[in-house]
Amino acid sequence: MTETAADPVWARVVEEAAESARREPMLASFLHYIILNHKTLEDALSFHLAGKLESHALTALTLRDLLGEAFTRGEGIGESIRADMKAVCDRDPACRFYSTPLLYFKGYQALQAYRAAHYYWTQGREELALFLQSRISDVFAVDIHPAARIGKGILIDHATSVVIGETAVVEDNVSMLHEVTLGGTGKAGGDRHPKIRRGVLIAAGAKILGNIEVGECAKVGGGAVVLEDVPPHTTVVGVPAHPVGRTHSPEPALDMDHRIYQDEHFPGGGI
Repeated sequence: MTETAADPVWARVVEEAAESARREPMLASFLHYIILNHKTLEDALSFHLAGKLESHALTALTLRDLLGEAFTRGEGIGESIRADMKAVCDRDPACRFYSTPLLYFKGYQALQAYRAAHYYWTQGREELALFLQSRISDVFAVDIHPAARIGKGILIDHATSVVIGETAVVEDNVSMLHEVTLGGTGKAGGDRHPKIRRGVLIAAGAKILGNIEVGECAKVGGGAVVLEDVPPHTTVVGVPAHPVGRTHSPEPALDMDHRIYQDEHFPGGGI
């Protein structure tokens, strides 16, 4: 059985890259270099990210080995890489091909690089993990602490200025846009960052601060500053954020509907 036959996601990426190379000969060498010369998705991703993250301290060749180890040995990372790719294609109308996040989308790339940093953090190699965090921030303008715990099926759309703190938790199937902060209040130590439950949608510019919980399938409006717990299936907006109604969708992160539906009968949600 070939690698592509055993991995339908990788098979689709290879098929798309081959067709793109046929349609646009100017990019044929690039597509062979990043995708078509490799046997697995993990190989291609580690090669591509190593080229972006290399520095005078760690060469691309060394980084490729480090990333490859994380992607192949890290528990659940292979599944997460594929689930994240599918999430981007399913939820982002600008993404029509599975190969696009791998090649071009820095939110996807930064998230996978974080997964490698998290792997080394859990292996007790904290200095290396922090070095990778720094390089990810420099290259992608996305700052995710390697100790943060992030599930699979995650969309970080556009991604510029996303910050996720050390003790933050992001469960499966969460979507967030650029300039989202999952941070501390600046005055607390220890477990001090938000817990984002499954299926949450966080709009652009939202700031969620402190050891608070955003409940399952809640929605946080653009530019909101969230300082208190958000109940499940609830929409919050404003500075400071307050609830305005129940979410109209059972899974806001999947349908990506950012419209705010206010309910005057909802407690605290008057028009």
